[in-house]
Amino acid sequence: MVTINRVADLEELISSAALKFIDVVAQAQSLNGGVHGDGIARVVLTGGGAGIGMLKELRRLDQAARDQGEDFPALRIDWERIHIFFGDERNVPVSDPDSNEGQAREALLDHVDIPNRHIHGFDLGAISMSSAADAYEEELREYAPQGFDLHLLGMGGEGHINSLFPHTDAVREQEEFVVAVHDSPKPPSERLTLTLPAIAKAKHVWLLVAGEEKAEAAAHVAAGSPAEDWPAAGAHGAEETILFLAENAAGKLPK
Repeated sequence: MVTINRVADLEELISSAALKFIDVVAQAQSLNGGVHGDGIARVVLTGGGAGIGMLKELRRLDQAARDQGEDFPALRIDWERIHIFFGDERNVPVSDPDSNEGQAREALLDHVDIPNRHIHGFDLGAISMSSAADAYEEELREYAPQGFDLHLLGMGGEGHINSLFPHTDAVREQEEFVVAVHDSPKPPSERLTLTLPAIAKAKHVWLLVAGEEKAEAAAHVAAGSPAEDWPAAGAHGAEETILFLAENAAGKLPK
């Protein structure tokens, strides 16, 4: 079941998601906390305006807390006890503006005390796409065998999440956690993506959605439409699924 958290606008969405992110990570980092019971948080990031905006807000909160010598809210995150993964990646260098990892590093990761070895990017460019998919699946098995504490998702107007687009082999995948996409309808065409089975390994799944062009897809998420047609409707966390929804994307929800 999807819980809908309606907010006024993108700014409020970013703020509320950032504060809740801190709570979830802090809980995972508590004694014997997290899905692995080791006090280490495992989080999957997303790109897009809302996802990157939330990372920028986390950076702002972290810096403000450091400047003021306060421990609320951002310093409740121990950046040395978090592992970061990515929901998908385009087949471009990290330095490319289209890189999700590159955007996340610029927004947050390169500005906090997270060990670089805890940032699990896709190894693209040096090996084939299929080999890179296999390598990332092995990375997940090694560092997140029990899944994730939180998987963040953006959503496109046609309902795509990660690089799972409607009516594609990737969204139909039922076994593999990572697959290569060679014909993405959004450029660049080559990508790696986590699948719906991988998303289902997350304790918390959040969709961050703003924009009038996403109202129809948001309504299908709320209605639980088939994932084949509306991939975001197939994203479910093991314990919690939240649709953070700005009012401009809520226009087609049932009254």
